[in-house]
Amino acid sequence: MTTRLTVAQALVRFLAAQYTERDGARRRLIGATWGIFGHGNVAGLGQALLEHAGRMPFHQGRNEQAMVHAAVGYARQSNRLSTHAVTTSIGPGATNLVTGAALATINHLPVLLLPGDVFATRPADPVLQQLEVPYAGDVSVNDCLRPVSRYFDRITRPEALIPSALNAMRVLTDPVETGAVTLALPQDVQAEAYDWPEEFFAERTWTVRRPGPDPTELMDAVHTIRAAKRPLVVAGGGVHHSRAEEALAEFAEATGIPVASTQAGKGSLRHDHPQDVGGIGHTGTATADELARTADLVIGVGTRYTDFTTASGTLFAHPDVRFLNLNIAPFDGHKLAGQPLVADARSGLQELTEALRLHAHRVAGTYATEYTEDKERWEQRVDACYEVDEPDTRPTQPQVLGALDALVDASDILINAAGSLPGDLHKLWRTRSRDQYHLEYGYSCMGYEIPAAIGVKLAAPDRPVWALVGDGTYLMMPTEIVTAVQEGVAIKVLIIQNHGYASIGGLSESVGGERFGTAYRYPSQDGSYTGPPLPVDLAANAASLGMRVLRAKTVRDLREALAEARAADTPTCVYVETQTADTVSGAPPAQAWWDVPVAETATRPSAVKARELYERHVSTRRRHL
Repeated sequence: MTTRLTVAQALVRFLAAQYTERDGARRRLIGATWGIFGHGNVAGLGQALLEHAGRMPFHQGRNEQAMVHAAVGYARQSNRLSTHAVTTSIGPGATNLVTGAALATINHLPVLLLPGDVFATRPADPVLQQLEVPYAGDVSVNDCLRPVSRYFDRITRPEALIPSALNAMRVLTDPVETGAVTLALPQDVQAEAYDWPEEFFAERTWTVRRPGPDPTELMDAVHTIRAAKRPLVVAGGGVHHSRAEEALAEFAEATGIPVASTQAGKGSLRHDHPQDVGGIGHTGTATADELARTADLVIGVGTRYTDFTTASGTLFAHPDVRFLNLNIAPFDGHKLAGQPLVADARSGLQELTEALRLHAHRVAGTYATEYTEDKERWEQRVDACYEVDEPDTRPTQPQVLGALDALVDASDILINAAGSLPGDLHKLWRTRSRDQYHLEYGYSCMGYEIPAAIGVKLAAPDRPVWALVGDGTYLMMPTEIVTAVQEGVAIKVLIIQNHGYASIGGLSESVGGERFGTAYRYPSQDGSYTGPPLPVDLAANAASLGMRVLRAKTVRDLREALAEARAADTPTCVYVETQTADTVSGAPPAQAWWDVPVAETATRPSAVKARELYERHVSTRRRHL
């Protein structure tokens, strides 16, 4: 039995019938479709979404990259068990997807991209927005999406959709392979009719696997842990993806092993858990980084070991340090010449805990006392950063975070991605729930926060969702405020104005760049941007896009505005200018190095001095073999 539909209609109907299941919970795989229409998709997918409006919810976006960010935010909040699709026209609409696709793939977060493509039948060549490639007739701008997609296909015939769509679902639901999946859809093929087998539209449930560890690898891992004197867990984003937070807490409590977290892994343990020692690496706490320097065993759980985590290869300094990597991806399990334990994070931790209990294994009491006391000292530093002596003055950036810290509870979700805020948050924020801390730091993409907040709020409609943005990030992508207003998605946007790229300004100063080109100021005669601040009113801009805006001039104002925003049931913005415009923040400085190469030859004294310091740091790098 067959049904005659266009390719686009068939795809929408197929997507509406796909489900995931893990731990007995079943949910729809493609929860909605985002779209901006043009000649590459309006008559195909646009018409199909209208035709099947009862099957597939639709969200209207303003920027194609932002639509991907919204889908990614939804997918992360949904524990990768559900995501959104994104459709665009050909040309610039399609290429605008590339940044979002890279972000999704780097962070192992599923998103389905459906860009329009040029005619498969080539009746008119070139068509509007087509890139002509003289040496290849089968290349379009959509091929830019190949390297940033975990699966890519171009559907040049109707019947080709069937195997391609099934492969797309397979990759989206694979905990190892998942990321951006792209089905490029030529505009003529989208509108072409075909007799589809009814079986194609049957409901399918894709099981998201939880593979357990190999018995031999598990036994070796137990032996390695028991032999260690100063073990340290590094919890990455895989802990959250697996919903392994309780299993990690049980492992840490049973063994006494301290747990540090990457940006993606923060919140794996609550901030007040006895074994939690905070963020690790360049943006980490002094407690976690000192433990990392002296650890003889690093147990990575669901981490990719980025350079921020390893301090560019300088952090794990113990001469005999070894790595045990519990990861569902063998590629990551073997990093740093580590001993792999290839398994789902929850399954692996549960089996490790049971095996170690048989030996009554626990770290020495002196080690536990050491990290507990050191953590207490760090918490005192956090208190000092949050403390306010004069509530009628402008706040520092840490004091902004302190005001929010005093207001929120475990239900709030904070979203951030770039600028100086990730460093301050990683060091200072006291995470109260497993999913409160939503930092996209795999790609650290400016402009992610506001659209991602919309996606998160769609996935968690009953929870307060905050997008924390600096002025630089806000200017990258404020467009989806219009979407939030249009659809009544009550996100809270906190704009922190410090008049420039403050994070990169601080980095520039440290590497001899003297903050060149990082301030939002008028240019001076010497070509530097050191004149007066620009007369930009971001609060007025947000208001012009339809958002309710609360301006805060002092700490006292800020506290009141944040409380009012948290209680609001409409999209609301809090705007605050921080006290010091020319510094990154008042947070503790970096507790570990990060490799940004400094000019080897230079005449300016700042660069010469920075190079000398750089060479000293480089000399401490080691390769773990």
